[in-house]
Formats: sequence, structure tokens, C-alpha cells
Amino acid sequence: MRRNWSTLHELLLPMAAGQPGGPPDQPRYQRPGRALEDQLRGMVRAGRLHPGARLPSTRDLAGQLGLARGTVSTAYAQLIAEGFLDARRGAGTFVAAVTPDAKDARHAPEAGLPRRFDLTPGLPSLAEFPRTAWTRAARAALSTLADDQLGYPPPAGLLSVRAELAAYLGRVRAVSATTDQVVVTHGTIDSLATLASELRGDGHRRIAVEDPANPHVLRTLTLHGLTPVPVPVDRHGIQVDQLPDCRLALVTAAHQYPLGVALSPARRRSIIDWARRRDGLVIEDDYDSEYRYDRPALTPLQALAPDRVVYLGTSSKTLAPAIRLGWLVAPGPLADAIAERKRLTDRGASALLQATFGELLRTGGYDRHLRRTRPIYRRRRDAFLAAVAKELPGWKPAGIAAGMHVVLNLPQKLDDTTIAEQLAAQGIHLDPLSHHVQKLPRPPGLVCGYAGLTEDRLRAAVADIARCVRNQAPLH
Repeated sequence: MRRNWSTLHELLLPMAAGQPGGPPDQPRYQRPGRALEDQLRGMVRAGRLHPGARLPSTRDLAGQLGLARGTVSTAYAQLIAEGFLDARRGAGTFVAAVTPDAKDARHAPEAGLPRRFDLTPGLPSLAEFPRTAWTRAARAALSTLADDQLGYPPPAGLLSVRAELAAYLGRVRAVSATTDQVVVTHGTIDSLATLASELRGDGHRRIAVEDPANPHVLRTLTLHGLTPVPVPVDRHGIQVDQLPDCRLALVTAAHQYPLGVALSPARRRSIIDWARRRDGLVIEDDYDSEYRYDRPALTPLQALAPDRVVYLGTSSKTLAPAIRLGWLVAPGPLADAIAERKRLTDRGASALLQATFGELLRTGGYDRHLRRTRPIYRRRRDAFLAAVAKELPGWKPAGIAAGMHVVLNLPQKLDDTTIAEQLAAQGIHLDPLSHHVQKLPRPPGLVCGYAGLTEDRLRAAVADIARCVRNQAPLH
């Protein structure tokens, strides 16, 4: 008789008592059903069986372990009664979504702090992700991909996607790029990690970075062999005259992170001259350049010196980090070397995601998404700033002309780390400016992302922040 394998789920589990292969320390007089209960319960507690995981049917598991089906049924019934398993009529037996141990852990102090208002910077509104347009683009991309394109993609990215990116960046950001100069990555951090490794291999050891800066970026550079050297930032951007004795610099010229200032025209020329004199490179993270409210778009440094600037971009700040797609534009030989390094490390980004994003670019869906979200984010910024002016008039906002975050400069008597910790305990999450500072002392501040909350939620968040700071009372 032909066996039906359609519902078979294998489970790596020692044999029951009295069977070959059973646990050596298990008494032979212990009944197999009790042993099976103990082993399954232990697997759930140890995390080997995850919440929602489907277990084999009683018939399948009995066959795998050489036990009677009734023995397995009895063990399942006991664990269902205890709350470890869940029987679903017509579907099977599953690990419970919340086991008895997890119910106890939910109320433990170490279970984590609540997130009532998430103002951490660096995220777009995930609720605004263009699901319909993305789904349409995914269907179109999948229908046009050839069979051989479902293998490993070219390490630099699909040719069609790189062509779309080169055209888009030239049209929207005045980036000077051929298709061969574009490399598709998993995002800005991946771009920086790959660049740092390649440049380290070319003999570079130090890289000038802005102070303050994104601490995650600094750790990435360090992890991949480059020593960040902090250079102070003022209201005109990085102080080029204080660049150290090295041949690399990383800047966020269009919208400095986290202060939000733009690199002045004079310093733009100066840093390009610095790179030429040093035979060096400037890495330009075009952070938040898509979202501008009170000033025109600024031409990237790459447009001034394509041979001296590596340009970085990402979809994480415009669509969603879940896509895991970014890009870099580099001088030809460096682009080739980076592509080869990606071939040896991660085999390139997903061809399916690349093709979908390329279709979104080709059909104008990406442009439409940016046009739709710009006014949304501007209204949210305005609501946040109005609430701060009303509730916290002594806190001065900065970096408001573009992007998706604001820096609130605090009165000198306040400690930003302490305030951030107190707010986190009440479910309000944001970043203290001091966590971004490397060397140069700065007044206290809070880095607040506003893109992910509606206007009403932003007003409520600011009101709760003010109440906590003024009264040091629990928030409700």
C-alpha cells in the first residue's frame, strides 16, 4: 500500500524508554509516554520547538519512534492540557503560541520595556510602504525574469537594475554614473563594510569621520579594518581644515547625521581639493536627500568629482529596511573590485528583490511613492515642532529643513542620557545626542525621528515627554 507523505513532519527526538537509542540515564521502568512528554516539554522550553511549530501527526511520530500510536496520543493530550501544545481540528497539533513558561516571563522585569511612542531616528513610516505598487512590481518582475536569472545574480547586481539606478540617480540627484559604476548592495552598512574591507586591502588604515556621527557606522568601519578619526561638525558641516593625515573621508553632505546641517558650498569645494591633493577618496552617504522641505535639493559631491567620490544610497530610508537593498556608485576600477569582493562574500543581493525594485523605478512607482510621502513627513515634522514649541519652549530644535528626524537641544542643566533612559522606562524611545559624540563636547540633546508616528501621536508623545520631565511622574 502506497504511503501518503503529504503530512509527514520529521522530529529529531530520542527514542522512548526501553527502545534502542533512548537516553542513557533514563530508567528502563519509566513508561514511554512519560519519557515522550518530558522530552517534548524540554524541547519547547529550550526553544528547539518554536511557538506555532507544527508537530508530526500521532501516526507519523509513532512510526518515527517505534511506539504505539496510543502512547503518542496520550503524551500529546497531557501537554495540551498543560498548555504547551495546541490541537487544531483538521489542521494538526502545534506548539502553543504562548506556553506556560512564556506567560510567566512576560511579566518579568527583564522581559523588555514597552514601546508606546517610538521616536528612534532612521526609519520611514512603515505603514506608508507602497504594498500594492510593490506587489504589482513583484509580479511583473517575476514574469519577465528569464530562468537563468533565478540563479546567482551578477555580484554587482542585475544589469537592468543598475541601468535603471544610473538613470534615476542622474535624473534626480545629478549623479554622474554609467551602469558599470553602479553596485547593488544590501544597504548603506553593507556598502560601507565592503568598501572598508576593500580599501583596507589597498593600504588605507584611517578614515576621517564627522563628529557627531552614527555610532553603528563607526563600529562597522572599525570592524572592517579602518580607524575612524573624528572631525568636528559646525553649522557649515564638517570642518575640512581639520581633516587628519589620511586619504579617506566619510561625510553626509546633504543632511548631516545627526545634526541635520548641509555642507556649505565653500567646504564642498575644499573637501574635493583635499581629496585631489591627497590622492584620496570621499565617501558620500547621501542620507535623507529624498526628503527636503524648506530648501532646494543640493547637488551631491559626486557630481563635482566622480573620480574622487564614492556615492552611497539606500531604499531603507524611503521604502523599508526589510527590502535590504542599497547601492553605491564608484570609479570604475573600484566598482569592479567591490563587485568581485561581493562575489566572494555574499554572492550579491537577491535577484527577485532587485528586479522588483527595478520595476518600481522603471514604471515611476518609486517617484510616486516619494512624492506622496514628502508632504506626509512635512506635516508630521510641523506637528512635532509645534508641540515642542508649546510644551517644551526651552528645547531648541535643529536640523529641521530636511530628513526624517530633529535634534532637540536641551538646557545645559539636563543630561540627555538620563532623560532618554527615563523616557524609555515610560515607553518613549529616542536617542541621546551624547551617544553620537566621539570627542568634541557638545550641549545635551535628543535625536527624535518623527516619520513613523501620525500627527496626533506625535503631539501626544511630546505632551508625555513634557509631563515626565517636569513632574518626573509616571506616564499613562
